[in-house]
Amino acid sequence: MSSESASRRPRIAVVFGGKSSEHGVSCLTAREVMRAIDTDRYEVVPIGITREGRWVLQPGEPVVLEPGSLPELNEDGPDIALSNDPRRNEVVVHASESAPATVGAVDVVFPLLHGPWGEDGTLQGLLEMAGTRYVGPGVLASAVGMDKQYMKLVFAADGLPQLPYIVVRPRDWKDRSDEIRNDVAGLGYPVFVKPARAGSSFGGSLVREPEALADAVALAQEHDPKIIVEAAAEGAREIECGVLEDLTGQAHASVPGELVVATDKGHAFYDFEAKYLDGTTTLSIPADIPDDAAERIRAYAVRAFESLGCEGLSRVDFFLLADGQIVINELNTMPGFTPTSMFPQMWAASGIDYPDLVERLIALATARDTGLR
Repeated sequence: MSSESASRRPRIAVVFGGKSSEHGVSCLTAREVMRAIDTDRYEVVPIGITREGRWVLQPGEPVVLEPGSLPELNEDGPDIALSNDPRRNEVVVHASESAPATVGAVDVVFPLLHGPWGEDGTLQGLLEMAGTRYVGPGVLASAVGMDKQYMKLVFAADGLPQLPYIVVRPRDWKDRSDEIRNDVAGLGYPVFVKPARAGSSFGGSLVREPEALADAVALAQEHDPKIIVEAAAEGAREIECGVLEDLTGQAHASVPGELVVATDKGHAFYDFEAKYLDGTTTLSIPADIPDDAAERIRAYAVRAFESLGCEGLSRVDFFLLADGQIVINELNTMPGFTPTSMFPQMWAASGIDYPDLVERLIALATARDTGLR
């Protein structure tokens, strides 16, 4: 650590926004995390990435839009660039010529990007090359956690129970749609069609009959040319569980929580509007499920976290089927992180409140080694 670093508060760069369709969700998360960081202990540097990929120094927090919408990045700030000194394992933030002051060396990056070009290992790789510490899983876990095809392959290799599915690659629907229709029929309708590398339920559709399959594929491919078609867990309960490391590297599971989707409000599943905009979804924490089911979910959550090689935090989503079977749906390496999001609420119910959770993640990032771990 340089003498400049030793004489100041640790500097935390909060990076948010990004090029993915989850830009607004990322801004919402960053706004709340920045409010929770103890500024008596840390200096916070807000860095936004625009939808076009520009890195822009932010004034403090994203602009809040009208109710029922999401915050948006402020694009009026100066462009910035990063440099690093590998001798000191520090990344330095430089403002553009229009505002030439250098912000200074950054001790920890809190990457709050959701979706591709941020949560998928791309930003993590940049930070690894810069030799700087950051919150959350590394390159491989982030990349696998973003791509549902490879996530499912890793889970299958570790024996975690899943619903049957097929992968439709970019040219498959064009070149052999009849074969795919037969494969989907083999899963049994209804099915769920979703992008392989997107989050927040963007592009997802519940398909009840073969005639609706083509439209669902087209919608999913607006977000990702590779898609997943999965047997629908209709009537199942949606249970989630948070995983958090301690400073020794041991992973712990929170109490599980349940998402109750308001199907009487026009939501066939937990879609984007139900997640973020209309407030109709109920979170039940802890989930009202049998004790043995809760313990199996907690054990599966830690197992999924470790099978992907995650670090820091993750949220693992499950379906509890009507017959009592538990199947894993997916793992999120940077889950929604507002105080009302499921991950922080599950940890609050487990004894770690929101500010302490943010502090824990910064402490974990500060303590981690750089380079191969």
